[in-house]
Amino acid sequence: MINQQKKSYFSFVFSLKERAYVEGNREVIHSIKVGIALVLVSILYLLDPPFQRVGENVMWAIMTVVVVFEFFAGATLSKGINRGIGTIIGGGLGCCAAILANQKGEMFEAIVVGSSLFISGSVATYMRQIPRIKKRYDYGVMIFILTFNLVLVTAVRSDSIVELVMKRFSTVGMGLAICICTSILIFPMWASDELHYSTAIKFEKLASCVDGCLEEFCRTSNDTDVENRQSTIVQACKSVLHSKANEESLANFARWEPWHGKFGFFHPWKNYLNIGEILRELAAIIFTLNGYLRSSKKTLSVMSQAVKEPNEIMMLSLGWILRELGESIKNMKQCRASALITPKLQSMKLQLNLMYSSNSMIEALENDENLKITCNSLLMEIVEKMDLLVKEVEELGELANFQIKKLDV
Repeated sequence: MINQQKKSYFSFVFSLKERAYVEGNREVIHSIKVGIALVLVSILYLLDPPFQRVGENVMWAIMTVVVVFEFFAGATLSKGINRGIGTIIGGGLGCCAAILANQKGEMFEAIVVGSSLFISGSVATYMRQIPRIKKRYDYGVMIFILTFNLVLVTAVRSDSIVELVMKRFSTVGMGLAICICTSILIFPMWASDELHYSTAIKFEKLASCVDGCLEEFCRTSNDTDVENRQSTIVQACKSVLHSKANEESLANFARWEPWHGKFGFFHPWKNYLNIGEILRELAAIIFTLNGYLRSSKKTLSVMSQAVKEPNEIMMLSLGWILRELGESIKNMKQCRASALITPKLQSMKLQLNLMYSSNSMIEALENDENLKITCNSLLMEIVEKMDLLVKEVEELGELANFQIKKLDV
């Protein structure tokens, strides 16, 4: 059993190395794509026909590529669409305000310009603080403020307001088109793929942590790999605990991405965030349990005869369930939880209640009541979180139309 668990650790470490290698290649590809986009947009400035058409405003296209191009296609689309909408609305309103300011004398012009800048800046800045807008449209609102101010202040001193605005629209549009086409058509990096597979990997990490807790519970004083095992558990739990910001960012980018592969326009990305939240809570409990097992090793040696076998079976089952759920998400196949996994969890709850109320357990724990309460509560919390996790994964499979997977009993 121990050898099998060690193999799972080695496979887990190998998968991390393989993933790092792939990510390294992806970074090189992204760098090359940015270079290609800059070359394409610079052609507008280097060749005479396009330069004569848009003039010095071509610098807006270059600036757009530098600012908008992101690693993931969804991030590029998000910033690109936000920049496009912000530029159109800001430029259009700025043009209208400039035309209105030029209707009468200088005093009227100063009043219109000043009041327009104050109102637009104040209202747009307030909108940026609204959580929903800040989460998805903050960049677009910022571009609106920038474009409105630049167009209005520049246009009041220009004789051809509409022509000036249209040139800027066209150059920004060219930059956006080059960014989006390069990002999507040349080895696209999808945020949806990253979120999907990173969520599946978290299940394997926590399953390895459960295996590590089992080895900690069963180990003897002659074990030599304790520190390596503890380092693996700590790092895996921390990586899951610190994943919230990255998950929310990826989910936001995934919503902007077009239909590709198995991910449609209305894929339930919110469910991935719900699953991630439960996984973080589960990681915190496993981390606490592992620390408690290490600090209470002497007492555990006394109670091992009473609970060693049932705890070993329980932890093996928890690791198996986590891996099954992770494989279900990774392969996008429904795991019939109600047929096999849920009964196992219900059996664990009953076993915990019976085990910690049995006479043999009471005798083993008569000198350490705190150990009974702590172990019982932590294991029960893990089972409860696993129950919630199974329901969320099952709901994700139904909403995302995962294929039905038959489990081997």
